[in-house]
Amino acid sequence: MQKRELARFNLLNRREKNNENLVNQRILLFRLVALMLLGIVILSGLLVAGWFAGEMSINKFFSQIYIWQMNPPLWLEAPMVHNKYLLSLTLALLATMFVVMKLSPQPRIWSQRLVVGILIILTLRYLLWRSLSTLNLADPLNGAISLGLFTLEIVMISSSLIELFLMLNIKERHREADEKSITVINGDFTPSVDIFIPTYNEPEFIVRRTIIGCQALEYPQKNIYLLDDNRRSEMRELAAELGCHYLSRLNNQHAKAGNLNNALTKSSSELIAVFDADFVPTTNFLMRTVGFFQDETIAIVQTPQSFYNADPIARNLGLENILTPDEEVFHRHIQSIRDSAESAICAGTSFIVRRAALEKTGGFVTESLSEDYFTGVNLAAYGYRIIYLNELLSAGLAAENIAAYATQRLRWAQGTLQGLFIQTNPLIIPGFTLTQRLAHLGGFLSWFANVARISFLLMPLAYSFLDVIPIRANLPELIYFWLPLYVINLSVFAWLNKYSRSAFLSDIYFLVLCFPVAWTVIQSLLRPFSKGFKVTPKGLSSDRYSFNWKLALPLIILFIATAISLWQNLCMSILKQSMATQVPAMAEQTVGMGVGWLWSIYNLIMIGSAILVFLDAPKTAKFEWFDLRRVVELKIDGESFWGVTTMMSEIGAEIALTQQPPMNLFVSQPVTIKIAEEDLQLSAEIVSTGFANEFPIIRVQFESVSINQHRRLVEMLFCRPGQWKRQNAPGELSSLLLLLKILLKPRFIFNRKIDVSPVVVTKV
Repeated sequence: MQKRELARFNLLNRREKNNENLVNQRILLFRLVALMLLGIVILSGLLVAGWFAGEMSINKFFSQIYIWQMNPPLWLEAPMVHNKYLLSLTLALLATMFVVMKLSPQPRIWSQRLVVGILIILTLRYLLWRSLSTLNLADPLNGAISLGLFTLEIVMISSSLIELFLMLNIKERHREADEKSITVINGDFTPSVDIFIPTYNEPEFIVRRTIIGCQALEYPQKNIYLLDDNRRSEMRELAAELGCHYLSRLNNQHAKAGNLNNALTKSSSELIAVFDADFVPTTNFLMRTVGFFQDETIAIVQTPQSFYNADPIARNLGLENILTPDEEVFHRHIQSIRDSAESAICAGTSFIVRRAALEKTGGFVTESLSEDYFTGVNLAAYGYRIIYLNELLSAGLAAENIAAYATQRLRWAQGTLQGLFIQTNPLIIPGFTLTQRLAHLGGFLSWFANVARISFLLMPLAYSFLDVIPIRANLPELIYFWLPLYVINLSVFAWLNKYSRSAFLSDIYFLVLCFPVAWTVIQSLLRPFSKGFKVTPKGLSSDRYSFNWKLALPLIILFIATAISLWQNLCMSILKQSMATQVPAMAEQTVGMGVGWLWSIYNLIMIGSAILVFLDAPKTAKFEWFDLRRVVELKIDGESFWGVTTMMSEIGAEIALTQQPPMNLFVSQPVTIKIAEEDLQLSAEIVSTGFANEFPIIRVQFESVSINQHRRLVEMLFCRPGQWKRQNAPGELSSLLLLLKILLKPRFIFNRKIDVSPVVVTKV
């Protein structure tokens, strides 16, 4: 006990000293990074300004590069054959991809390395072609836009190449978890576990659900702490009612990280599990994760985040049971490939951490809004390992409207980029391998790639309004160098990310917040610590459609500008096509214009679909309903009837009866329900009746639910091992057809009558 108290004292002292040093180091690092970025911007600006001003040496420099671009190496020229023969490379590679995916429906080591290797070669080949043959430096305007586009494309390609490099290895830990959990199940390894549930402003019914789920965990030595950072009396009362520890503090310094650090000094177990206030674990969470800590080098075991409600993009588009959640790509794909490079990320919830490692490294990192990410970085720098168990062992609430979704994503962007200006910067902190640094660099570049991708939205406008051709290429070159990379990327996109997202749907998710994220990225570079922690609102409801004009306005303006540019591009393309037959020099420009209007059409489809996302659909039910089948016995007026639940929630159920109920059955009639498999009996009231597939259907609302009954309901609905299933995203063609259908038949016009009945979110 004295050792534990001494460790706490040392932790507090170390943290106070670290905070003073970190402030000074952060200021110095921020100034150095800001100076470097400012120098690059000023140098580039002076170079372009001198070119526009006609400065002789600069003109000569770019003229020489233009000559090289006009005369590329022979091996960078498309073969002098008919275009149909140039397609043979694309067709051959496409056939190879289909054969590989047929032989290996899920990526295996041999198949993934083959596909990734081909993609790396095609990407490098494309990069050489773009850099040595396609830049249009004929004049300063064309040159500035062409070089700007190429620079931004380099950012995207770099991010893509790092991801491809990490994909050369595959690591899954299911078998390892099976082996290590045996000692936990047998009772040979059962270290004590403190479970932290940090809360700030979440509604009581959400926090109650999480506490009950944590109490249901199958594990002998656990203590549950409700960490209330808003000092609410209802949270104190809830903790007392359910029988868990309650902790609060006098201030909210360092937000969630400060809240966790406060609890760290007031608890004592060997391991700490952290669940956000809306995340409910399955009963086997600790059984599957604790066993890994037999290895003393492991500091964190992170599990995926899954969600029991549809995210706002899927819900607003009416694709709740079709689109996978936004985080699915990260947790199903990115985390797995990062784990193979020993660089998995601590994601803030549904993880378990070793106390001794936290105490040794100074606790949860408070330098950034992304305290979870950089706590993992800090632990890894000390030689500890962060591993990723890709099993769905918990579920939480996805953001419930587009504003909450934006708040969450912008916080992630700012928090991650703050890492460039803090001591725990994974690019420079001692103790990392080159591969680990590359993995973290890829994470930073993914946010900058967001800014780069905006250039692809704006380039068609440059074609139309500025009459520039940013990419010099004729049709054979496009077929030979660009088409293979694009088609192969498209064909294997979903396969490589384990069918978590299609390429077209990925574009929609990017578009929705592309401008706010880009602005946040710029702000984070100029003033990284200007904004504090913003909690994602949870437990929201609405009975009407509402349009978020603030977020939608940039895309609306872009949609109008793109539509105008498309019309202008079509007119110019027709005019120049007729001139190209007489003036051969016009042929290349005609190809450029053709690319421009095809580009515009694609952008219009995507932007139009993204704009519909900003119309939040009504969500009247606060409690989620589940497609859950359970045999039930109902007693109505003293007579027994049998049925099967079709949907259930914490507040009611919908039941298909297997026999005809009395003719005088009416709403508000009391009924007693016994769920056979669970041996659970509840009092309820009928709220609606009807028929479905010739079966009588009644919907009931539970009444006077006791704490023990509510525990049983939560355990049945949220805590069953293996209950959370992953669904696959639709294929590329299906995704494109879905988007066209959404544009032609938007939900808010053709589905005005919103059913306030439960949304089916999971199947068992």
